[in-house]
Order: sequence, then structure tokens, then C-alpha cells
Amino acid sequence: MANLFSVKDKVVVMTGAAGILGRTISSYLAGEGAKMVILDRNEEAGNELVNNIKAAGNEAIFLYTDVLNKEVLLQNKKDIIARYGRIDVLLNAAGGNMAGATIPPEKTIFDLDVEAFRKVVDLNLFGTVLPTMVFAEEMAKQKEGAIVNFSSESALRPLTRVVGYGAAKAAISNFTKYMAGELALKFGPGLRVNAIAPGFFLTEQNRTLLTNPDGSLTDRSRVILAHTPFGRFGEPEELVGTIQYLISDASKFVSGTVAIVDGGFDAFSI
Repeated sequence: MANLFSVKDKVVVMTGAAGILGRTISSYLAGEGAKMVILDRNEEAGNELVNNIKAAGNEAIFLYTDVLNKEVLLQNKKDIIARYGRIDVLLNAAGGNMAGATIPPEKTIFDLDVEAFRKVVDLNLFGTVLPTMVFAEEMAKQKEGAIVNFSSESALRPLTRVVGYGAAKAAISNFTKYMAGELALKFGPGLRVNAIAPGFFLTEQNRTLLTNPDGSLTDRSRVILAHTPFGRFGEPEELVGTIQYLISDASKFVSGTVAIVDGGFDAFSI
């Protein structure tokens, strides 16, 4: 019987691939035989990642992108098709947060910077919608493809402070379920759309919220870990198995799901 989890020779397009989580996922999938297309706006980090993947004997290319610019994304698609002829997988990992869209303990909702809120929603939600519109069109032609969006723990249960980020990620979870039906009903059951909801992982985006300048844990981190049965933050490597499952034939009848990877945080109360 064929290896249901194989991703060998799949053309995998990943936005935000040069971030902490993206680097780990990209390197792993390339090591499993996928042809990785690294899309990011950080050219230095993206090229460094591709060089590292190639040094390990695996396949990858870097393309500069802007997930909020459809013209740039369309050019990305053109370049990918010219190189590989198809797109098998889209990982929508681009996203982020900004201080103005959060509400620190000393402030209230009435202090919210609405423009910052709008930017966070744009980056996370529209930064998922636009790449999906562009790259899923190729999958529709092929009648086959898998999309994995990046939701968040903050989409499952509202977390204090991160009001903009949580709202955007909740919208991504809803968009994931919508697109699962939209693509399968109109283009066939070979197209699948799922999401992954990571719990608490230390990244550049949340480092100032979770650690002090000296590297010690903030009060917020202590509360998070007290509500996490595993009692620790996740490691980037602990996302790759779920991703591989969702983009392989092992999940051929799975669509519209949000896979939670959080050490038990969402399931735990007291």
C-alpha cells in the first residue's frame, strides 16, 4: 500500500514561509520530498532559507511576495507554473499583530487604535483570502489541491489583549469552512481546505508579550502555562506532523476542519 502521508514531488506554496514557524515547516516538507515555493516579503530571510534547504539536497525556490497585492501574487503564480507546471498545496501562513490592535491591562476598548485593528485584519484575513483566490484557481483547473490556513488559539476562545488578531483569526476559521464547501461543490472533491490552530509558540510576533527583555516569562506567560495541561509552549517542530497529514492523501476525506495543536489549552478549564 502506498504511503498515505507522502508529500514527495508535491509543489507546496507557502506564504510567510521565512518566519520562525514557516522556516521549520518548509525545511521539514522539503526534506520529505516536497518542492517548496517560499513566498515572503523578507528577501534576505527567504533566500537564506532556500539556500539551507538546497544545502540539505532538497528543492526550493524563493519569490518575493506581498499577500495584500493581487498583481504581485498573480506574477508569483505565473513564475511558479513556469517552473513547476502545477500547484498542489497552499499554506497560508502569512500574518501578524501590532501593538495598536491590542489592549494592554492599563487601557480599555475605548483606547483601541482602529486603523491598527484594520491593518491586522487586512494582513491576516485578506492576506489569506487573496492568495487563496490566486493559487486555488490553478487547483480548480487541476481538479486537485489542498489548502491549509493558519488560524489561532485566539480564534477558538477570545484571549485578553489581542482583540484585532483574534477577530481576524476567527474570520479565517470561518473562511476555511466556507471555502471547503465552495471549492468541493463547484470544482470537485479533489480540492480540500482545512486550517491549523496553533496554541502558544514563541515567535517574533509574540515574544514581547510572552517574555521579558531578560528572557524570563511575563505574567501573561505564567497564566497561559497554568492553563496548558502540557505546562509548556509548543515547539515549531510539533506542527509539521499535522501539516503533513492535512496536505497528504492521509486526509483525503477531510475538509473544513480546524486542527488544534495546543498542548490541551483549548480543552482545559480547571
